Amino acid sequence: MSNVFISKHPLVAHKLTLLRSTKTEPKKFRELVRELGGLLTYEATQDLLTIPKQVETPMGTANGYELKEKIGLVPILRAGLGMVEGVWELMPSAEVWHIGLYRDERTLKPVEYYNKLPIEPRVSVCLILDPMLATGGSAVATVDILKRWGVKKIKFVGLIGAPEGIENLTRHHPDVPIHLAAVDERLNEIGYIVPGLGDAGDRQFGTG
Repeated sequence: MSNVFISKHPLVAHKLTLLRSTKTEPKKFRELVRELGGLLTYEATQDLLTIPKQVETPMGTANGYELKEKIGLVPILRAGLGMVEGVWELMPSAEVWHIGLYRDERTLKPVEYYNKLPIEPRVSVCLILDPMLATGGSAVATVDILKRWGVKKIKFVGLIGAPEGIENLTRHHPDVPIHLAAVDERLNEIGYIVPGLGDAGDRQFGTG
């Protein structure tokens, strides 16, 4: 799919392998999620618009650039929270807006339980952050919310995707680029990615 971008960076591959391991404890797991969030966002933001800017250096005037677009980070609660710090290290001025969705274990459909977006968007680009693109239901619902809010430029940044989730998000929102560290084999009967890494929220917060 032309709108799906899988990282080829060796550091991403290395850190993702550590993340998958059952031997990785919550503290290290959180660190890896943060680091991977930053690395993947670096790749996902290569097309951000800039405007020329001059600055004074100790030796004279230099021609440079500054970001033209205002960035909003939208972590899907709760697992997406772990990716925010890594992105903030790159873009400390980015706004963070939380959207809470949980997956109904019977229907595997997303249920919205938290949304504090203001009336009008204050950002021009939104990065949806969620470690796992499994069924794709939460991602589709989040894009729906952001488009109704009025955001025109939306990207999904995750760690691992399943073919089913990628297909679902692409079918509903073909204009939303998907940036991932890996695409795995499939979903199992309870909607978990195989081989995946288990429940990303539980492993981050030690609740598994």
